[in-house]
Amino acid sequence: MALSPQTAAPAADQSLPDVAALPFETALAELEKIVDQLEKGAVGLDESIALYERGEALKARCAKLLDDAEARIEKISLGADGRPSGVEPLDVD
Repeated sequence: MALSPQTAAPAADQSLPDVAALPFETALAELEKIVDQLEKGAVGLDESIALYERGEALKARCAKLLDDAEARIEKISLGADGRPSGVEPLDVD
């Protein structure tokens, strides 16, 4: 029995934006929607797998953007008089 186009699982949905081009907030919002769909079990197996794969890509994108942002953050250093004297890289350890 062949599946009709309405019931066939989506392969790579061409209407979805490229994960590599998404800003952090958009990627995070889409990831949250995917997690919600998967937790509710409201999609079939094939669609669940496709959503999981996209979710992994979105998670990696968010992690990369956070790492990049962390690398750019600078910490203001204070002089002996308590006034700002410059900036130095943020020490996250």
